Amino acid sequence: MDFELDAAARERRAAARAFAEGLKPLAGEWEQAEAIAPDRLREAGRLGLFGMLVEREYGGAGLDALAYAAVLEEIARGSAAFHGCLSVHNSLVCAAVGRFGTPEQKSLYLPRLASGEIVGAYSLSEAGSGSDAGSITTKAVPVEGGFSIDGAKCWVTNGGIAGLFVVFVSTSPAAGSRGISCFLVESQTPGFTIGRKERKMGLRASDTRELHFRDCRVPRRALLGSMHGGFKIAMRLLDGGRVGIGAQAVGIAQAALEEAVAYAKAHRRFARPIAEFQLVQAKLADMATGVEAARLLVRRAAALLARGERCTKEASMAKLFATTTANRVVHDAVQIHGADGCSRDFSVERFYRDARAGEIYEGTSEIQRLLIAREVLREAAP
Repeated sequence: MDFELDAAARERRAAARAFAEGLKPLAGEWEQAEAIAPDRLREAGRLGLFGMLVEREYGGAGLDALAYAAVLEEIARGSAAFHGCLSVHNSLVCAAVGRFGTPEQKSLYLPRLASGEIVGAYSLSEAGSGSDAGSITTKAVPVEGGFSIDGAKCWVTNGGIAGLFVVFVSTSPAAGSRGISCFLVESQTPGFTIGRKERKMGLRASDTRELHFRDCRVPRRALLGSMHGGFKIAMRLLDGGRVGIGAQAVGIAQAALEEAVAYAKAHRRFARPIAEFQLVQAKLADMATGVEAARLLVRRAAALLARGERCTKEASMAKLFATTTANRVVHDAVQIHGADGCSRDFSVERFYRDARAGEIYEGTSEIQRLLIAREVLREAAP
């Protein structure tokens, strides 16, 4: 399988790298403020980063999944929180509308999403349901002209800055996952309110919120896909989402490796740079090998997505390995920094906290192992 980037994708990656370099000196400030500067979001819109997966006819870049993953890796290398904003917007919102929307929904939302005029958010998780998406309790019932939504959501990335929300609700509670539907809810809809901001360990600049619905009235045209077809939408989107999180993990790990190499070359102990010590070199070697292996797994899954092939196993492998590797790499980066690695004056301290969420959101590592095992057993069936 060939998953090398073509000339156009390499050009996109180079532009993303240049943009990400400008994020690096700001990432620490954003962490303290727990917000990304709006001017950088507007700049990302001008660069086409909000419409990477949107078709050109709607004003998007029309990137395939391989080029998209390469761009996301570069953004995460500059700011993992900024990556989180773009990944959810592109992988889970633009892709949802693009793949499952009606012509009217596409025309109404995709151009605005692609330009960054509105930011998208994806809302599946609830306080009582995470990995068990079929147990959601937020519900929608038919009313004259549409539906009324009641309930609450949590851990919604972009929750405080989004203009459009992809919301999964129960429309037939007795049917479990087969009774879930998906709605497009605009931020100004009466009965819909943005709740408190989550106080997170890492990715603090990423705006993560609770959502509340109280007799929130949406029109029939807000239904995305078919009635009771929401669970299938969620599952089909998650392969792309997992590639996006894998790319984030690679970007964080690459940034940590670069910081560790620079620190090891610049800092001296016993009258020589610590980079000359073999145990430090062993860590760097393992870190570099892990980063490259993770990158290749992510690209493999992305290449399958780009070809329109089923890739649940490969996407789960990429997310599992990349996020596990990122946590190991940032651990070693902190160790190489010694006491400085525990200081907020050094980026690796932030990387250490940012990487942790990767093994949890968009499917925990435990869930990824179950999915991989299920696919392996299915493939081996007589």
